[in-house]
Amino acid sequence: QVQLAESGGGLVQAGGSLRLSCVASGGTLSSNDMGWFHQAPGKEREFVVLIDAGTGGRIFYTDAAKGRFTISRDNAKNTMYLQMNGLKPADAGVYYCAAAPALSSWSNQADYDYWGQGTQVTVSS
Repeated sequence: QVQLAESGGGLVQAGGSLRLSCVASGGTLSSNDMGWFHQAPGKEREFVVLIDAGTGGRIFYTDAAKGRFTISRDNAKNTMYLQMNGLKPADAGVYYCAAAPALSSWSNQADYDYWGQGTQVTVSS
């Protein structure tokens, strides 16, 4: 059973940066496709970005994240990262990492088997 734990959230001014981390335990990160999801206040959780299993050769970003966010993974540390630059108030909310051994749909939350508890990001304008 893979357990995920996010960290790195906090309060940042608009235009600032944060780096989120997602540490996996009880399993091997490299065996899983990994994603980040965002839940804004009062809204449903939405897909942000995916990095596939292994060396992470395939990455998929939403248009909102493309050019500002960068996903990466360090399999030796069993850790995935999300570097977020140019943060906007609309980026505020809870960020979740999720994992699945084999995804059929990279943006469908129901296809992910493991979830972290989330880390809060607050962006002041």
